[in-house]
Amino acid sequence: MTITYHVFAKKYKVYVFSRKNNLEEGCSTRTMASDQAEALKMLGIKKAKVLGISQGGMIAQYLAIDYPELVEKLVLAVTSSRQNSLSQDVVEKWIIMAEQKDYKSLMIDTAEKSYSEKYLSKYRPLYPILGKLGKPKDFSRFLIQAKSCITHNAYLELDTIACPTLIIGGECDKIVGVEASKELADKIKKSKLFIYSGLGHAAYEEAKDFKERILVFMS
Repeated sequence: MTITYHVFAKKYKVYVFSRKNNLEEGCSTRTMASDQAEALKMLGIKKAKVLGISQGGMIAQYLAIDYPELVEKLVLAVTSSRQNSLSQDVVEKWIIMAEQKDYKSLMIDTAEKSYSEKYLSKYRPLYPILGKLGKPKDFSRFLIQAKSCITHNAYLELDTIACPTLIIGGECDKIVGVEASKELADKIKKSKLFIYSGLGHAAYEEAKDFKERILVFMS
């Protein structure tokens, strides 16, 4: 378990899921949710409190829609139920960068669109080395995930999510936009909405009370 979630581990047994290492071409967020459900069942987890951030939130939507018996409570952070003009434009540009294997530009653009100006002012001096750290051997997995974001559309099924849901957005989100969070809250019946003022897509990293806010909701 990554140290990022140590606060949750004080009260809960924490499982951190990612997408499969070898994703099939054309894999959708719904298929990824099916993979998550299978993993939960194999681990013997009959009911979980689920936190989904960004694309993880897209996957979590389908987990709650298709496997409601597995989800006790749901947190959807800086995510969307369907693509809008902002997210479509951002992700399509990332796809082009990945296809060109321009890792440095991809990392810089992701940072610029995710973090607040206050945060970026401290870390921009590191940009020159971004192209050298963590560069993948190939971009096929990233491209499959990016394309699954573009085609994600759970909007018409959100009203079937029956569990209590906390939706967290960033007022200055430059990737999915703050309206995406409001749209989720409007469609999910048992939902609460909280928007971080002055923060963007990386509110989950920058907001000091992000984890504590989720703990209160889950408790």
